[in-house]
Amino acid sequence: MREYTVTSKSEAETIDIAADLAGRLRGDEVILLSGELGAGKTVFTKGICRGLGLEDIHSVGSPSYTLVNIYSARFTVYHMDLYRLGGDSDITDLGWEDFLGEGVIVIEWADKITVDFPCIRVRIEAGEDENRTITIRDAS
Repeated sequence: MREYTVTSKSEAETIDIAADLAGRLRGDEVILLSGELGAGKTVFTKGICRGLGLEDIHSVGSPSYTLVNIYSARFTVYHMDLYRLGGDSDITDLGWEDFLGEGVIVIEWADKITVDFPCIRVRIEAGEDENRTITIRDAS
């Protein structure tokens, strides 16, 4: 297991950090994002998409109401948000496991689920101003 922590001082740096991570992806990873409201989970997802070659990262938005957004990049990105989901049955009904192996799955508010397979866990903590502490743990 590899774990490292980086500090981002801006939205642009957060995107760069995520794009760097995306450059190492094989296309079948699950990335679990956690952090408080406004911490930068969707911004991090924009960086993942940029690193995977999505031309317009401004099209990446929070799937809080749609629950799943799909982006076509070098690998398909399945961007999910569990914020509005109540319990295990709601999360199971989302059917996110159906996308396993079909592309990169990015799940916001991932602390609501438990998984027992290798994944990349990203914790984003807001600091002063635009500063963010980003901890990335790769179990593969």
